[in-house]
Amino acid sequence: MKVIVTGGAGFIGSHLVEALVQQGAKVQVIDNLSTGNENYLPEGVPLYQLDIRSEEAGERIVFEQPDIVFHQAAQVDVQRSVKEPGYDAGVNIAGSANIIQACMQASVRKIIYASSCAVYGDLNSPLIEEQDPVSPLSFYGLSKLTPESYLRIFHELYGLEYTVLRYANVYGPRQTPKGEGGVVSIFMDRIRKGLPLVIFGNGEQTRDFIYVKDIVEGNLAAITRGNGQIIQLGTAVSTSINDLMLKLRNIHGQNLISTYQQERSGDIKQSCLNNVKALQDLKWQPKYDLNRGLQDTYDYEINRD
Repeated sequence: MKVIVTGGAGFIGSHLVEALVQQGAKVQVIDNLSTGNENYLPEGVPLYQLDIRSEEAGERIVFEQPDIVFHQAAQVDVQRSVKEPGYDAGVNIAGSANIIQACMQASVRKIIYASSCAVYGDLNSPLIEEQDPVSPLSFYGLSKLTPESYLRIFHELYGLEYTVLRYANVYGPRQTPKGEGGVVSIFMDRIRKGLPLVIFGNGEQTRDFIYVKDIVEGNLAAITRGNGQIIQLGTAVSTSINDLMLKLRNIHGQNLISTYQQERSGDIKQSCLNNVKALQDLKWQPKYDLNRGLQDTYDYEINRD
């Protein structure tokens, strides 16, 4: 199986590339390295340092004619999207449209798109389901939602097969300390540096934290399942930022100082994803609970150079 992973040198993408290589797939990566790191890639995996908005990125997909494209590349910083909505839209909407069109032209068997729980906004619901209304609070949420419609229309017009995976808040080794799911990596970075943990708002906002290896397994399952579907990948377990801090305090084994600051625009108060459809359609369920995932992430982050 021949595969291209956009954003394959990034946080989630590099873990996905490793798993695909282990399964024997022939993998190539498109990544502009704006946040990715080529050292995360397994030896021998070709890296094309291209922006997904570029003509060259589309041409590479058309030339290679892969069986599967995993579209992971994105601008993922919510606060940057609020400050620079044009840039955010350029990468996440125009860049995605460019990749999707190239997949159609290359007769790709399937494109698997990494979407986000940010598409829902604040539903004030204890457990979000795929059919719930979407009303993003940030331009990031909007720019992750829009390519879902591009995929639907490309399928209707040209028969391009796809699966949309809406991720909960992903965390794990290699995550940069910013972005939609970045609170874990931000906290880890500050623990390494001996700095206080900064919490925006009162800390009672909740998230569905899912370990990166579980996200990878969901993507692999979507190779042969979930055609034409929007499917959430989450744990269905809600955790407040205050509870997250306490878990990290227990793992660290030392007192962690925390400070509270004014809440930020675009931040969601409550987000937790039902994963019943993933179990039914992908035969997937998360294997890592938060304690285990945080411990593995802490061991990696604290010990890295």
